[in-house]
Amino acid sequence: MDLIALGINEVFGNGVIWAVIIGALIGVTIGSIPGLEPAGVMAILLPLTFTMEPLFGVTLLLGVYGGAWYGGAIPAILMNTPGTPVAVLTTYDGYPMAKRGEGKKALSIAYTSSFFGGIVSVLSLVFFAPTLSQVATLFGSAEFAMLALLGMVFVVLAHNKYALEAAAMIGLGMFLGSVGIDRSFNTQVYTFDQPWLLAGVPLVPAVIGLFAMSQAYVLISAKGNDSFKTKLEGSGRFEGFFVLMRNKVTAIRSAILGVVMGLLPGVGEFGSQFFSYTLAQKFSKNPDEFGKGAEAGIVASETSNNAVTASVLVPLLAFGIPADALMAMLLSVFMVHNYTPGPRLFTEHPEFISGLYVALFVMNIFIFIYLTFASRFIVNITRIRGRFIGALIFVLGFLGAYSQNYQFTDAFIALGFSVIGYIMKRNNIPAVPIILGLVLGPVFLNRMRQALGVSNGSFDVFLDRPIALTLFSVTLLSIFVFTYSKIREKRRVA
Repeated sequence: MDLIALGINEVFGNGVIWAVIIGALIGVTIGSIPGLEPAGVMAILLPLTFTMEPLFGVTLLLGVYGGAWYGGAIPAILMNTPGTPVAVLTTYDGYPMAKRGEGKKALSIAYTSSFFGGIVSVLSLVFFAPTLSQVATLFGSAEFAMLALLGMVFVVLAHNKYALEAAAMIGLGMFLGSVGIDRSFNTQVYTFDQPWLLAGVPLVPAVIGLFAMSQAYVLISAKGNDSFKTKLEGSGRFEGFFVLMRNKVTAIRSAILGVVMGLLPGVGEFGSQFFSYTLAQKFSKNPDEFGKGAEAGIVASETSNNAVTASVLVPLLAFGIPADALMAMLLSVFMVHNYTPGPRLFTEHPEFISGLYVALFVMNIFIFIYLTFASRFIVNITRIRGRFIGALIFVLGFLGAYSQNYQFTDAFIALGFSVIGYIMKRNNIPAVPIILGLVLGPVFLNRMRQALGVSNGSFDVFLDRPIALTLFSVTLLSIFVFTYSKIREKRRVA
């Protein structure tokens, strides 16, 4: 009870509630505009959060992250265009319902399912993160090296058809992460005697360029996105609750899948929604209705993708391992304020942890109430011109990169990454692995070097320690299963 009171005081007594509300409103707005992803806006806001109190900055970004997942259902249902990529399966059943005049009901199902998934996800964070942080006390350099390796392998395998491209981008990210001063030998690595590279490739300008400014190019150059015409029809503002009760098994199964997928680096909401939707259809008494306006279809997709939003924080808080690029941004906020994820974070900053839990609960409640009563006004957001948004993002991204250290080199690094990001988007090459390679690559290399230093250069240190051996075995097994399934798939097609 003391921790709950501490968290409530942090959120309501220290003004964090405003970060929750502002972040949630920005997130819902972003999610409502097709083509605009939360990663880009979070990247622009990232330098600003470095000047805030840690809990204020983290909850602002989490509000954007969580709000966008809720808001993405609006254009998915009313326009057959997902506001965020994770709402793609919501279009299958949401849009057919809207076409037959049940738009309000479909939105109500989406909001209620998202709320259920979001609350289950926060509960999983409350119970799993402290336990796993205690497990982290058993970790040494060998274990952290193998965990970072496992995270990078999961990210590659999660890209399925683009696994080779993802592996190449992880390698590029690791290379970029090695630039700068090598602390072990005090030598320069790939700096070419350029002073602005001594500190390495900065994460924030790289993120802004890859996710925000590259998306600006897409919006500016896109044809036919000047404005969208949407309308909200039907009744049933609160119908979603009764639909959720009728499909409670689907909702619970989808929430559990979302939580589990959130714990796995790189898998996240994409894997969870496809698994949940497939299982919902398989166990349905009316599988033929899926894709034609099935209530259970919306319940499955919206519950699962929102069940990821808090559980994805578990590996970050417990081990300091970001599961995706958005969590890598949050990790940078932690580092700026000298908050080291792991067991010490839970004992040294209980007010931060408690405040984070309460903020996430409040965020889900606020977004649910806001969307339930303000949808009629929010749909107007979808009519904002895409080219105007793109130009605004480009300017804010450039200024955001510059303002981090007030150096034009950072702004030009962002500009360089924006061109790379745009080329990657045009060629369907995933950008997320670059950021995770940039973050996890140095962790893997430094920890491996430390472990080998302790063992006098013997690789047995990764095989003699049970946890390190287990993580290494899971890595090899994952690669084997993925490769075997691909070979079988090729033979079946041939």
